[in-house]
Amino acid sequence: MVPGNEVQQVELLAGVEDLYGGIIIDMEKTMDSEAFVPLLRASLSQWKQRGKRAVWIKLPIELANLVEPAVKEGFKYHHAEPDYVMLVNWISKSTNSLPKNASHRVGISAFVMNDKRQVLVVQEKSGKFKGTGVWKFPTGVVDEGEDISMAAIREVKEETGIDTEFVEILAFRQSHKSFFTKSDLLFVCMLRPRSFDIQKQDTEIEAAQWMPVEEYAEQPFMKKHDSFSSVAKVCLTKSEKEYAGFSPIPRTTASGKTSYLYFNTKDLTQL
Repeated sequence: MVPGNEVQQVELLAGVEDLYGGIIIDMEKTMDSEAFVPLLRASLSQWKQRGKRAVWIKLPIELANLVEPAVKEGFKYHHAEPDYVMLVNWISKSTNSLPKNASHRVGISAFVMNDKRQVLVVQEKSGKFKGTGVWKFPTGVVDEGEDISMAAIREVKEETGIDTEFVEILAFRQSHKSFFTKSDLLFVCMLRPRSFDIQKQDTEIEAAQWMPVEEYAEQPFMKKHDSFSSVAKVCLTKSEKEYAGFSPIPRTTASGKTSYLYFNTKDLTQL
């Protein structure tokens, strides 16, 4: 009983409001489910009364014991990283407008050509090209927070030991259900070599070499599959100086961060 006119203070989980009418809870304190569930129920009740739309709970791997009780209170998985899982509960009566988890993975394919019209190519030790004899461009995945240009430079260095300078994006391809259920964006990047002595990555690369660009394009695999042959044609055309790709220019976002705008410098020289 609460004596007199005193108002009972209800303890809530610590959360911060986001920009979209939601609450974000970053759980750090060790807690068992017996203590967690009453706090969560009280918090949800309060936030519903206040008209909040969604509640996010970030649970570090040390608090994995709280996943099941949270799910029983209406939370669903949204995404996970190596050290945490993010759960979300749409508590508003309005239509659920929560953004889905990331839909695409971003990758690069690196077109590196020397002044002898030879391109840098590799054969992989694993994956779908293992044992096929196909020579392909170095490829890889862009890391979180990494620029496309820097990812291309990094992957070439890791796989072949070649130092490069980013020039431009020549083309990009979108495909679906490429990585589990996720779609894929692959950017074909042109880089200028700054070194030429190949030191291949032994763990992932079976072989690496400089190959005449025409020989690369004439491989049976490249000619058989139009997605690869189209890229080869773009690179051949670029090698003859008749194709303009997209070059990066730094720009500042509304939040003050630096981002890169890619554009055709040949046909659009004034920005």
